Amino acid sequence: ATSVARRIAQELGSELGVHVGYKIRFGEVMSAGASIKLMTDGVLLAETLSDPLLRRYDTLIIDEAHERSLNIDFLLGYLRRLLDGPRRDDLRVVITSATIDAERFARHFGDQGIPAPVIEVSGRTYPVEIRYRPSDDDGARAGASADAGRKKDIRGKPRNEVGGRRDEDDETDLPGRIEAAIESLWRDGRGDVLVFLPGEREIRDVGEHLQRTALRGGLPGREAIEVLPLYARLSPAQQQQVFTTSNGRRIVLATNVAETSLTVPGIRYVVDPGLARISRFSPRTRVQRLPIEAVSQASANQRTGRCGRVESGVCIRLYSAEDFDARPAFTDPEILRTNLASVILQMKALRLGPVEQFPFIDPPSTRAIAAGYETLHELGAIDDEGTLTTLGKELARLPIDPRLGRMLVEARREGCLADVLVIVAALAVQDPRVRPPDRADAADLAHQRFRDPSSDFLSFLKLWDAWKEQGAALGSSALRRWCRDNALSWVRMREWEDVHRQLVELVKQLWG
Repeated sequence: ATSVARRIAQELGSELGVHVGYKIRFGEVMSAGASIKLMTDGVLLAETLSDPLLRRYDTLIIDEAHERSLNIDFLLGYLRRLLDGPRRDDLRVVITSATIDAERFARHFGDQGIPAPVIEVSGRTYPVEIRYRPSDDDGARAGASADAGRKKDIRGKPRNEVGGRRDEDDETDLPGRIEAAIESLWRDGRGDVLVFLPGEREIRDVGEHLQRTALRGGLPGREAIEVLPLYARLSPAQQQQVFTTSNGRRIVLATNVAETSLTVPGIRYVVDPGLARISRFSPRTRVQRLPIEAVSQASANQRTGRCGRVESGVCIRLYSAEDFDARPAFTDPEILRTNLASVILQMKALRLGPVEQFPFIDPPSTRAIAAGYETLHELGAIDDEGTLTTLGKELARLPIDPRLGRMLVEARREGCLADVLVIVAALAVQDPRVRPPDRADAADLAHQRFRDPSSDFLSFLKLWDAWKEQGAALGSSALRRWCRDNALSWVRMREWEDVHRQLVELVKQLWG
């Protein structure tokens, strides 16, 4: 939102906020006379509480609708209702995407059986050469790739449906394969590289690998090499670094935040491992997971197009053409792969009506809806009639799983919020304790010092206390050695710390 607002203001020759502004969760730059407003989907949903008819807008553009996040599906359903009613017949809605299923959306927003109009706009693009560069494993399993229903882990091998986590022995040489791809591209000529990665952890791993490689002169070119991360949790100032020009060669390591909307200047090459973290709910374990899976064809094509925006480019896909052909055309909408307890809770808080009657493009199953209601009732968020309770209203203010939110609410009442914040953060990330098969006994012995026989939760607290104590006494290199000596993942410990910091900031805003 912030980047696109700056770009539009720049093209209009206007200072940001005068004619074009933005509003995000924790910030707003917008004058009273501005006529164009960029905002996140969550902000617009929140505005429906104070302005149900959205009277302050005469035109709404829902961009990147193909992403089908919960917020986008909520907005599409909400706007469908608004358009069907007589009180906003003046409202104009434009739904845009480069890879949308246009016919399906046109039928959904049609009037009396007549589909909504579809306008195709051919953007100015440049030719992009696609090169497939599968690993040896990819080639060996090409014949089995048609089994599209089987989920795959980061190596492309079948993963455990129950856990969906990557164990330490699952590590792939993804950094090395990316380095080799960049070397081959830079032998062709100059140009910055955009690399897509599943998440912050992978960005850190690959970034550190490439920095070490550049320092020892392992990448071609005599210019300085700059490695820049790009993901949603970076501050606006940090994200803005990728839009500045450089005299050297740049490698931008990005999550899906760079898949759409943004045009990073200077990008001539794209390296796509074809992976993303896809949130999925396991009905059996009743746990929301973030396994790494293969992206859809639409997502892969969006990534390829990132290097054909300002000049011709090359995209290297680190998988086979047969693998690409076997992938689904579009990513499953989030409404079909999430825990509906959170969906129902937010819909009730936003007064969007019963989930069963809401005009979703892809309605969830009745079984999934019933399970969501049951979970909320167990938590005390709704009463026997399905009405939101006072506790439920408090849980709705916490943008985390209602069960984890319930832990925080109760911890605040019991006076142990600080400890439970650590535990909730631990439950939200992968277990930092690693157990490599070749030294499992040594790992078990190392973990024993953090174990509390009375509770796994208290074991998290003991580990956290040890980590904070060592962090205060040791430098970064020594802290890494301490993690290695104690069979802990330094990256996951850092991730735990990051999530904890976010939760602390969140509860301060809500409860002071």
